[in-house]
Amino acid sequence: MGETGAPLRHDPKGMVKGLDGISTDAGASSARRQHTAVGGLGPCTSLLMALVLALSLGALSTLVMFPAAQHLRSLQDGERARATLHTSGACMAGQCQVRFVAEGRTVVADLPVGSGGGKNSAGTRLTVRYKADDPQVVAREEDVGGGGAALLAAISGGGALIFLAISVVAAVFLARRRRSNSLTNSISVQEGAPPR
Repeated sequence: MGETGAPLRHDPKGMVKGLDGISTDAGASSARRQHTAVGGLGPCTSLLMALVLALSLGALSTLVMFPAAQHLRSLQDGERARATLHTSGACMAGQCQVRFVAEGRTVVADLPVGSGGGKNSAGTRLTVRYKADDPQVVAREEDVGGGGAALLAAISGGGALIFLAISVVAAVFLARRRRSNSLTNSISVQEGAPPR
């Protein structure tokens, strides 16, 4: 029924007209407005976001955390010394310093990225391993197996693989939907109906 109670009739352009001549949009644009009102990300946006997250996590794992874990492992055979946490902070980000004595002199050195012990306060006693020829290269003894860097490398690498898989699934979904839409449009043209 139209706005005045008259019966509705369809015209070939996908508009519904009442007998009073007022057009009501009942076509694809109505569905688009309804989708916009409901909200949500489109498949292309989701694909792009998943791909960006996969690349970011992959870069974090391979360019930052994996090399940091390798560096920590390289100190497994280093010289051992008792040390004091000189500066506390975000040790995982490489913002902690330790003070220890190496070959008769006091050394203050930065702990590398991927170190643990961030919850410890300055003055905490700990054991470190350092390079005999360069005492500035040092790590906590607890971290020379790879420390938190190895764990974060595994987590970020796994996250990258998950988001990469989501990207592949989204790409396949988009390709199938485009193929389905083009097939529907070609059938509509062959039957003389306007393409959607």
